[in-house]
Amino acid sequence: MEKVQWKVGGMDCNNCALTIRKYLENQGMKDVKVNFATGDVSFDHAAQKPTEKLAEGIEGLGYTVSKDNRLAAPPPKKAFLNSHLQRFWFCLPFTAVLWLHMIPGLHLHWLMNHWVQLALTLPVFIVGMGFFGPSAWKSLRNRIPNMNVLIAIGATAAFIYSLYGSIIGQPDLYLFYETTATIITLVFLGNYMEDTSVASTQKALDKLVKSQSVMANMIAYDDQHQEQVFEVESSQLRSGDLLLIRTGEQVPADCKILSGEVEVNESILTGESLPVSRTKKDHLIGGSVIVTGNVKAYVTAAGNDTVLSGIINMVKQAQGEKPPVQQLADRISAIFVPVVLAIAAITFIINWIVLGQVEPSLMRAIAVLVIACPCAMGIATPAAIAVGLGRAARNGILFRNAKSLELFKDIRQAVFDKTGTLTTGQFQVGNYKILDAGISDEEFKRIVYSLEKYSVHPLARAFSKEWKTNNEVRWKKIEELKGLGMQATNAEGQVFQAGSFKLLKEKSDDVVHNIYVLRDGLCIGWVDLQDEIRPEAKAVISYLHSQGIHTVILSGDRKSKVDALAAELGIDEVIAEKSPEEKLQIIADKTSEMPTVMIGDGINDAPALAKATIGISMSDASQLAMQTAQVVLMNSGLKQLPLALGLGKHTYLTIKQNLFWAFAYNVAAIPVAALGFLHPAFAAIAMGLSDVVLAINSGRLNVKRIVRREA
Repeated sequence: MEKVQWKVGGMDCNNCALTIRKYLENQGMKDVKVNFATGDVSFDHAAQKPTEKLAEGIEGLGYTVSKDNRLAAPPPKKAFLNSHLQRFWFCLPFTAVLWLHMIPGLHLHWLMNHWVQLALTLPVFIVGMGFFGPSAWKSLRNRIPNMNVLIAIGATAAFIYSLYGSIIGQPDLYLFYETTATIITLVFLGNYMEDTSVASTQKALDKLVKSQSVMANMIAYDDQHQEQVFEVESSQLRSGDLLLIRTGEQVPADCKILSGEVEVNESILTGESLPVSRTKKDHLIGGSVIVTGNVKAYVTAAGNDTVLSGIINMVKQAQGEKPPVQQLADRISAIFVPVVLAIAAITFIINWIVLGQVEPSLMRAIAVLVIACPCAMGIATPAAIAVGLGRAARNGILFRNAKSLELFKDIRQAVFDKTGTLTTGQFQVGNYKILDAGISDEEFKRIVYSLEKYSVHPLARAFSKEWKTNNEVRWKKIEELKGLGMQATNAEGQVFQAGSFKLLKEKSDDVVHNIYVLRDGLCIGWVDLQDEIRPEAKAVISYLHSQGIHTVILSGDRKSKVDALAAELGIDEVIAEKSPEEKLQIIADKTSEMPTVMIGDGINDAPALAKATIGISMSDASQLAMQTAQVVLMNSGLKQLPLALGLGKHTYLTIKQNLFWAFAYNVAAIPVAALGFLHPAFAAIAMGLSDVVLAINSGRLNVKRIVRREA
């Protein structure tokens, strides 16, 4: 199946998202995700129906589809009054004139003429129904009525009722033109405030998106082989293009340095404001900024293949996910509009019976229709998730799905890998000893390097840096022994091994060194490697203990070394000398006992990371290809782990607060409107303000203190 990602414009509330999702699912599409707040729609496309037909179907529902991942521009025929703000400003003068008669001391008797009121209301009604009407009708036709149904019915009822009075010559008994104009005008204002509020929750993601589009200095050569530099847009770059990047400029795409040395600010990706040094053969990540220095580099990835694009897509996909807490809100939203229509009808009938008058009964029913907007419930979760994920991305924390945000609230246990997680993973070769007198120092280093260069384990990198040789051994066969090390056979049939003390089995009691080198089963030497504890590790462990989280270190290293590290950091439990298969089973067992987060380097720990309740990968930006962890810490350190945990908990708390206030608002407002204590005009403005309140509450996540001290 092909993964399709579109931008869909015209979605006003969660019911719109439900309409599009239901349509795509009815067409056989799988894994449909629709986020009305951002306009992102993604699904797995089966070949039975062309995407062009699907797009036409969505546009037939009243929405616009863009396939280039940008919000589609409105059709030309709607170029006039194509935004809520423009519609509001158009309607306001007509409505404001209708309000003049309410000002004390102004005796504008001509305003009480019903034909004048009709003339002032008609432009507002036409614009309002031009927007609300088609959307309402299409949603009814698809059996998923949206909020525009409530507005359209309420405004139309007041207008038709007033028009009827004008036609029969009894306008004084049926004069509610002002109500019609007020509802439409204030709902447009409310929709504008809602759009603005929801858009404000997207600032972090928008900042990343904007950083993708910059100018680049491309290097080319003329027919005289003279170097020429000219500017192009970053969107025109392709892999292999040569670039000149200077002080103060933004790196336009993922690159590899050919010459030069620079200091780079990668805070947009990692949250780390201190610049880092990059020199020849190092990678530069698109979106980072050159603080000092100039380099020549060639493009390794451009457009949608860059690390930054991967981050943006990851955040968008996570925003489109619905955490379990949202499922109840979705079920209620799906039936909310029909229920409100029924309540409005009952309100009209009961008030008519009790009061014996049509006018107040109609006004109360209209107030119920206008106040009971389901948009607040629709934005409760997306707004909070957008802010939570945005703040996380700004600090170098990437969530692959929204479910992880909710799961953090239950975490009671944290399991750490040792190498590369609690320690820096940047090893240096320390002491070594050759036990076979027939092997020279140079030959020993040559054998070890030739074995370890094929390993992906962090320990092996030290040999690639310090013992590299151009005269390496040409192995006849080489393989990695899981949990043990490397094994190779040379042209003479001799078997060499380099790995942990487990290779010795029962052959020796000397098991205190990092790497043992064997030839045909006999130990010919050992090597010790030096690693250092991450400076932030102790503070992070202390924070977890303050939150009542049990800490565990799970490692394949020797127990004596792991015990020493655990004692220094204050870790509660030690599990050492375990193979990847054993680690996987241990994580499975611990996760079944209590919700568990596993933190690893994302290389050898991939299966265990996937098995934990939440897997957190320690990663450089260039390692984002790892897909096993639900959360990636891009700053190559543990310091943002407390923020990741705190954001998960506080985002879930914000979602609960939003849903509570959304439900409470409707539960309280509908009876107030039904009993006649809320005029339709005030109901219209209150409806818009309810969305603003939830957006403001979500926005608090941007500044809220999540942990006592954020690095």
